[in-house]
Amino acid sequence: MLLLRLKGYRILARDFRVPMGEIDLIARRRGVLAFVEVKSRDSADAAIEAVTPYQSQRIARAAAAFVGRHPRFQTDALRFDVILVAKHRWPRHLINAWTA
Repeated sequence: MLLLRLKGYRILARDFRVPMGEIDLIARRRGVLAFVEVKSRDSADAAIEAVTPYQSQRIARAAAAFVGRHPRFQTDALRFDVILVAKHRWPRHLINAWTA
């Protein structure tokens, strides 16, 4: 996503899927590996409400699978972000939206 690239992130993967979950974007910047969920709704509030605890757990499990498959990232700090996309608004990047 352009927003992350403008902030200096390198996109490592899009739509990463494993049986235990999926991640919309995986990005890296300065030793931080960000697992990003992108939610598009009519409002930002509706978008953030769409990230459920169950979905957060699935993303965390998929993140563990990604790091397991790519050992070079095991020393990076891991973070879970959300990008909210709402009508007539700029996308909003919530950094460290939850912890696993």
